[in-house]
Amino acid sequence: MCGIIGFVGTTPAVPHLLSGLRKLEYRGYDSAGIAIASPTEPDIVIRKAVGKIANLDQAIASHPLEFEGPIGIGHTRWATHGIPSVQNAHPHLSQDGRFAVVHNGIIENFHDLRKQLRELGFEFRSETDTEVLAHLIQLHRADTLIDSVRAALRLVRGTFGIAVVSSCFPNQIVVARRGSPIVIGANETETIVASDVAPIIPYTNKVTFLDDGDIAVLTPGHFEIRSMENTSVSRSETAVDWDPGAAEKGGFEHFMLKEIFEQPEALENCFRGRLLEEDGTAKLSGLRLDPHDIASFDNLVITACGTSYYAGLHGSYAFEQLAGIPTRIEQAAEFRYRNPILSPNAGVIAISQSGETADTLAAVREAARKGATVLSICNIVGSTIAREAGRGIYLHAGPEIGVASTKAFLCQVAVLNMMALLFGRTRRLSNSEGVHIVHALKKLPDLIRSVLEQKDCIRKIAEKYAGCSNAFYIGRGYMYPAALEGALKLKEISYLHAEGYHAAELKHGPIALLDEKVPVVACAPLVPGHDKTIGNIQECRARKSPVIAIATEGDDSIAAFTEDIIRVPQCSELVAALPVVVAEQLLAYYIARFRGEPIDQPRNLAKSVTVE
Repeated sequence: MCGIIGFVGTTPAVPHLLSGLRKLEYRGYDSAGIAIASPTEPDIVIRKAVGKIANLDQAIASHPLEFEGPIGIGHTRWATHGIPSVQNAHPHLSQDGRFAVVHNGIIENFHDLRKQLRELGFEFRSETDTEVLAHLIQLHRADTLIDSVRAALRLVRGTFGIAVVSSCFPNQIVVARRGSPIVIGANETETIVASDVAPIIPYTNKVTFLDDGDIAVLTPGHFEIRSMENTSVSRSETAVDWDPGAAEKGGFEHFMLKEIFEQPEALENCFRGRLLEEDGTAKLSGLRLDPHDIASFDNLVITACGTSYYAGLHGSYAFEQLAGIPTRIEQAAEFRYRNPILSPNAGVIAISQSGETADTLAAVREAARKGATVLSICNIVGSTIAREAGRGIYLHAGPEIGVASTKAFLCQVAVLNMMALLFGRTRRLSNSEGVHIVHALKKLPDLIRSVLEQKDCIRKIAEKYAGCSNAFYIGRGYMYPAALEGALKLKEISYLHAEGYHAAELKHGPIALLDEKVPVVACAPLVPGHDKTIGNIQECRARKSPVIAIATEGDDSIAAFTEDIIRVPQCSELVAALPVVVAEQLLAYYIARFRGEPIDQPRNLAKSVTVE
């Protein structure tokens, strides 16, 4: 959610911090700020603003900094404790003004700590839990900054990723992690820390992820990681396989539109080297499973949140259809709290685009405690879920900056289909059946390109319905998760109320809401369940609801029920949902654009949900 950036080097920190904050905007935020320290100055200077980074730029321009230092930290805040305001924005200063802190996460015992600090004479300027940390560090000031921070964190319950600077201890930043990501990169003269890799890539493509319980000291061109018990810690370096330009718009109006159009290439990267046509199977070395391991699974549990949950629902159908393994999908927050029953031969597949989703990470840990084999599907190399699971597959979708997921969803479904193919070939699929599926998967990039060519048609339909207030999405079989994902995309970026339903569920209540003002998007390509979906479309029309049909090229039967048709190519049932979802993405994008909404940074949403 919130974003952290820190810079220590030999040049003024402000430009580096502002550039880094802009690269973190996609995470979602409502205020921003920076703190600058200098080896030659006794104070720390802070500038903060409510709203976008542009407002922070203006605050700095109208009130120039008293000095330019080579050390600084910055933050984009997404409000949890206290309303969005300058007082609640990060960084927060200690009472003596000598320590500044930025923080992602939640301090669960901050009420008790706040009371104790007040009794000691500390005054609070904000409503946040983070300000407690700044005062605790001052209270427990030691001979070094790392010892001061370590002493304060021993009193804290909850989750945190923090960065601290101090005028008492120049030329360094101290960072620590428990439950919220911290990533460090360094070149010869500069060290950069962030809550994501995006701000680090302009400086180096080699990054180090902190683990929970790590605390590190950053100096120009160098960093040292230690434990909370003050022992030296070694963490492996990870190479990031995308260049700085991948996180730029590249001529597109929005990141989301760029990422929609990047999906054919993202799928090609996802498949590269993994599909074995002659053997009719997939090579997924990261799973570290031999045929005996795969054959021993008696059931699978897929756990995820949001868009990843809908990808998992699609995957659950594929595993049962291709591999014959009973598979259920669990919302990750439910999995972690309801004490799920896992058999000794259960496999748990955790899906998270960021690899840092708090509820999914907790589900991974719960599954591991119960003895299940845990597999992960993530996009971010070196992320916490990927490292803790130890077995898994990276999407290789490239950076996804828009908050509403597009190419990550498609690649998640593609990876799940490859896993289902591998499991199926190990358990019951013939070579010829496997070869047929490999061919279907390999066609996907071109299938998506054909949908992208329909953008002008989809834009015209979007303009027609941009003024509506409610919408339904319906589908059957593999089209059911497609309907859920389509409704989510519309509500995320256009703020229209949209609901996805299994088409058969219409008659069980939702149909009462249909009238001429409620359009229905029907996912109705030529796959099993098509005829019944046509029946559901007729039910909608009988209630005067306009229907937008996403239908197969050449399916003339659909024209009898609606004039608003988005055409997708004929393809295998296993992959048919993906062209449909791309059509839904474009529909949602253009509706949001006609409504003038901030597509890449929708209100109240964050790219990576690292708190409950």
